[in-house]
Amino acid sequence: MPGKPEPARLYQAGLAHHQAGRLAEAEAAYRQVLAHFPRQPDALHMLGVLAHQAGRHEVAVELIGKAIRIAPKQAAFHNNLGSCHEARGDLAAALVAFRRAIALQPGLPEAHNNVGNVLQALGDAAGAIAAYRQALALRPDYADAHDNLGAALQAAGRPDEAIEAHQRALALRPDHAGAQWNLAYALLLKGDFAAGWKQNEWRWRVSGRQAAEPGWSQPLWLGTPTLAGRTILVHHEQGLGDTLQMLRYVPLLAAQGARVLLRMPATLAGLAATVPGVAAVLEEGAPLPHFDLHCPCMSLPLAFGTLLETIPATVPYLHAPEAARQAWQARLGPARRRRIGLAWAGSSAHRNDRNRSLPFARLAPLLGCDAEFHSLQKEYRPGDVAALRADGRLVDHAAALDTLADTAGLIAALDLVITVDTAIAHLAGAMGRPVWLLLPHAPDYRWLLDRDDSPWYPGMRLFRQPVAGDWASVVERVKRASADGIGSGQG
Repeated sequence: MPGKPEPARLYQAGLAHHQAGRLAEAEAAYRQVLAHFPRQPDALHMLGVLAHQAGRHEVAVELIGKAIRIAPKQAAFHNNLGSCHEARGDLAAALVAFRRAIALQPGLPEAHNNVGNVLQALGDAAGAIAAYRQALALRPDYADAHDNLGAALQAAGRPDEAIEAHQRALALRPDHAGAQWNLAYALLLKGDFAAGWKQNEWRWRVSGRQAAEPGWSQPLWLGTPTLAGRTILVHHEQGLGDTLQMLRYVPLLAAQGARVLLRMPATLAGLAATVPGVAAVLEEGAPLPHFDLHCPCMSLPLAFGTLLETIPATVPYLHAPEAARQAWQARLGPARRRRIGLAWAGSSAHRNDRNRSLPFARLAPLLGCDAEFHSLQKEYRPGDVAALRADGRLVDHAAALDTLADTAGLIAALDLVITVDTAIAHLAGAMGRPVWLLLPHAPDYRWLLDRDDSPWYPGMRLFRQPVAGDWASVVERVKRASADGIGSGQG
């Protein structure tokens, strides 16, 4: 019986290398196939998959697109093309490709799961739930789809069902770090801090986050040993808001006899130095002095055994540096009316930014109130610039907000901060300033559910969307509250 033609053997060898993780050898084998047969679609497709795995998504789209032009009815080709488009941020093209894969092969569970991922990213939680359920109907033991379903259910405001979905994923794959971490957020959202903070330690095992774990030889401190006479390094690890929220624990560390060092991003360093109990603040990248123990900011609640009823909520625990306060007092001059700060958009890279941020134009009805309005935005999105210029009622300070210490100086001069869920909310809350927080229907875990106050920040009032996407009613409620009593933490 004759053996396989040489290109076929090379292609099979390439697949074997690829499956074993020998990517350079796999690429060489696929390229040898194409040297014999430049239009061999399987080799083009797998070469594109390799490019996608290497982060070269544009190249991947080109290679897989060429394979599809040669063999347009291969569902797997379209499914992988969709993944490349999704990685490029082109969600519309990704959705087209995934749905084409389903049209060609309706029983392909991966494609249904991928449709769910795109719909979830587009803010269509109901559509995502339906897609994940279809994937699971085809493959009930699909752990990733159970986990993704849980995330969509949480986004839809159904945390109990979300917990059940994550638990089903973990029954299938107990080592599924993503499901473990997502379960942590669902538990914390419901106020189950005893289980949630412990579960949150799985974050270090999630793909893409292992590199954030410092890997120092000094032990991780999670409540033991005793701190008296020891130096502990507390370090930033996630968003600025997360760190601002957790700096409340520094005085508690110092009260146990610890010498507390903080390792912070440059924009936060000057502000962090105002927290009581801080011995020194080191900017990220600077050489580290001697320390005995370390603790990431987001592990501090676990280390202190924080429950809903034991949150350390004494504010203020940080202050605007005096130089920043004086600079803003001089810049703004005497106040003739109440001063309100506005922040309506966070980082566009945030995974929930589509839901938590809103265009400036949506806040415009607030500017009719009898007050002086100041922007707390350091950067503006292209769609907001024209609207801001046309409105003219909001004072722009972006050029003067170099660091969070500058922002703190401005906030200290305001009577009220109205903001979406960004670091500004945590900064104003930590300073003990009145804050009105505008929240999406499915909020971040720290804002809990079914309450208009925050146990983390006594001066904060929460304005929640009644249904997903309904910013209009939120802004209207804020406008009415402003008319009743601008600047009062109670509204």
